[in-house]
Amino acid sequence: MDLTTSIVSFAAVVALLTITPGLDTALILRTSLLSGRRPAWGVALGIQLGLLVWGVVTAAGLATLLAAAPLAYDVLRYAGAAYLVWLGLRMLLASRREHADTPDTREVRFRTGFRRGLVTNLLNPKVGAFYVAMLPQFIPPDAPAAAVGLLLAAVHAAEGLVWSTGLIGFAAVMSGLLRHPSVRRLLDRVTGVVIVGFGVRLAVD
Repeated sequence: MDLTTSIVSFAAVVALLTITPGLDTALILRTSLLSGRRPAWGVALGIQLGLLVWGVVTAAGLATLLAAAPLAYDVLRYAGAAYLVWLGLRMLLASRREHADTPDTREVRFRTGFRRGLVTNLLNPKVGAFYVAMLPQFIPPDAPAAAVGLLLAAVHAAEGLVWSTGLIGFAAVMSGLLRHPSVRRLLDRVTGVVIVGFGVRLAVD
């Protein structure tokens, strides 16, 4: 398999992963609908930077070491699970507040969204496990592993940005309807339950 074929094949695999509804999609949509484009782009860029970090770590062999060390993997897994449960519970509690129709000012900044997206991605060891399992299959034997690993992660991040653009654009079109106070509370509850569910699944899986 040459480098071009590797990139095309990897792009096809991660495209399916990218468009599959999951935690990243829920975070981007919820942030875009409730706080606007700028914080949503913060979340999206934070997530994609996390992918690049995992790509570099995997190419450097550190993620393989993490996968081979059960204790280290479990520490990261439980930290990620605790963060997701905390994040989801905050959304659920916000939806129950008497003034839940007022936007949460703690979520309207770009840097807050960026930090949330980055931390959520970096504390998910399943991303590292996916890269450990997938990247070696798409790196040609005669190619520099670190450089190609980073290139493949960049392809994944680029597809994520394209998907994020679609999600944020959809939210902008639907913002008039979906920012109604009752709909906003419902979004907080649904997204909170989804994120808590991801956290619990990460802890017990």
